[in-house]
Amino acid sequence: MVLDKKIVGELRRLFELNLYEVNIWVHLLSRGVSTAGELSDLSNVPRSRAYDILESLEKKGFVVMKLGKPIQYIAVPPEEVIVRFKDLITKKADEKTKMLDKLKETETLKKLNALYEKGIEFYSPSELSGAFRGRQSIYNQMESMIKKAQSTIKIITTEKEVVRNLSTMKSMLKKAKNRGVVIKILSPINDEVKKAVNELVGMIEHKESKKLRARFMLVDDESILLMLLDDEKVHPKYDIGVWLNSGLFGTALSQMFDKNW
Repeated sequence: MVLDKKIVGELRRLFELNLYEVNIWVHLLSRGVSTAGELSDLSNVPRSRAYDILESLEKKGFVVMKLGKPIQYIAVPPEEVIVRFKDLITKKADEKTKMLDKLKETETLKKLNALYEKGIEFYSPSELSGAFRGRQSIYNQMESMIKKAQSTIKIITTEKEVVRNLSTMKSMLKKAKNRGVVIKILSPINDEVKKAVNELVGMIEHKESKKLRARFMLVDDESILLMLLDDEKVHPKYDIGVWLNSGLFGTALSQMFDKNW
């Protein structure tokens, strides 16, 4: 059986499997019940690895071992695999979350913060900068900046992006507003934008941007995130953002924003 590379890639990504695991699992699905030796021959997985792979798949809930001689393995229905795997990753996420929460109260975090503070002394705020490739990485940086905002957040963006941002960052914008941060957003307006803005009435200030088309976020007139490409013309994976701290540049951008406000 020759597997489609796209399907193999999707299975590896979704179920966090390696190539051997995918090959063994798919060939077992095609037979229903089989031995490690048979699956090794069918999938071209070395026999010395087949038992380890099947044991790994059993722990993850993809196969069931049938007692007897020779030992056989039974394929779990794919729909049941999805349910089991969801339960598994939810359990792991819960455990990891608890571990991270506990880390906040330990000496380890204090030591890490001390290392960071020591390292940051060697840099002035204007020297701190970074580049981000991919829209998700850009949005992660936006979220980080919103969390640190103390007085103002100014955003100018496109109609599509403002809808995405208001939807995914609603809770963080609300927390910023509760801290006393003034949030101003400029963007073109359409029906989707009006709907998204209406859901955050009292939380943000929004006005239409008619002449200026740009994508940037400015926090406290100092921390800047510039999106370099038009989000309508670039695939999300290839979007590019540049972040920097600069009071001088931040003040200039703030003045430009205020003129268009």
